[in-house]
Amino acid sequence: MKKMSLLFSSICLTLVFASVSFAAGTIKIGALFAVTGPASFLGEPEKKTLELLVKEANDKGGINGMKLEAVIYDTGGDATKAVQLATKLIKDDKVSLIIGPSTTGESMAVIPVVEKEKIPMISCSAGIKITDPAKHWVFKTPANDHVAAEKILNYMASKKQKSIALLTVTDGFGASGREQIKALAKQKGFTIVADEVYGPKDTDMTAQLTKIRGIKPDAIICWGTNPGPAVVTKNVKQLGIKTPLYMSHGVASKKYIELAGADSAEGVMLPAGKLAIYEALSKSDAQYKLLKGYDQSYKKAYGTEASTFGGYAYDAFLLATGAIKKSGSTPEQIRNGIEKTSKLVSISGVFTMSPKDHNGLDLSAFEMVKVVKGDWVMIK
Repeated sequence: MKKMSLLFSSICLTLVFASVSFAAGTIKIGALFAVTGPASFLGEPEKKTLELLVKEANDKGGINGMKLEAVIYDTGGDATKAVQLATKLIKDDKVSLIIGPSTTGESMAVIPVVEKEKIPMISCSAGIKITDPAKHWVFKTPANDHVAAEKILNYMASKKQKSIALLTVTDGFGASGREQIKALAKQKGFTIVADEVYGPKDTDMTAQLTKIRGIKPDAIICWGTNPGPAVVTKNVKQLGIKTPLYMSHGVASKKYIELAGADSAEGVMLPAGKLAIYEALSKSDAQYKLLKGYDQSYKKAYGTEASTFGGYAYDAFLLATGAIKKSGSTPEQIRNGIEKTSKLVSISGVFTMSPKDHNGLDLSAFEMVKVVKGDWVMIK
């Protein structure tokens, strides 16, 4: 009888603990990344970063005692597919939030879905129109493209470079960057002397660059994501153009140098997040410890260095889990918590959100860098 009583007590305790574990629940984080296709240099490190962070969090007991589960889909960079998969995440997988998509075009396409279904989305793409004007359920982690454009123009002003030749890709990211550069250039007294474009799949831009060479601008700004900017960089070298070449933050990874070739990319300048040059930062920099830790963890897990683009997913994870810790795990609680984020030190910068600002970064998010001998060097 005593044995039966002990057995019954043991079973009861097991059921209690099981029910406690079940009651704690699971938070499903949906993610849309361009893991394959032309934008895979964005989506692959984003996917790997999110998987790494979810594992690390669960190994430490989850968030508020709840396990995290990442449901990740590959969009291939296709906006139509992104919309279909966003719907699947919400309707079938019952996620509490969505991280991604990787590109501006995809993000703009998914916005109506998350706004209608009232699910928070933290985009990993840079186009300013994603969060300006602010949408109730939409946030993003890369600094707005007008911030990157202003960083370039401020540096050009310091070098007394006043005439600009633009070469931008005809997708959402390129169109947004072109618009921001032209508006800021007018405000700051620069002259746009050439305004050329290229298609996302174009493999040669010598025609546009030959025109630009004849105009002799003080600088060329190319705005796009790989592989186009790498092609432009090679073409500039092939045509013997010595005009200073600036790129957008959309190529701020070693993949760009690899695609363009170290010799062709030598001297190219662009605004980049601090991750690209964290070893050159002061140890007292607010981001230094986090940047170093992320890079080391990523290298240990995947055998390669962390990229700025993976950092966008890292930021989204910190914003989401910070909101869950403070506000709760329902979609509305997560949304409200993200909007209340203040002085969150992360990979892309220090985030402070508000009802009118769902990006939360400023000029301090970027450093101007230059390619020197196949690597990024901070411009002092």
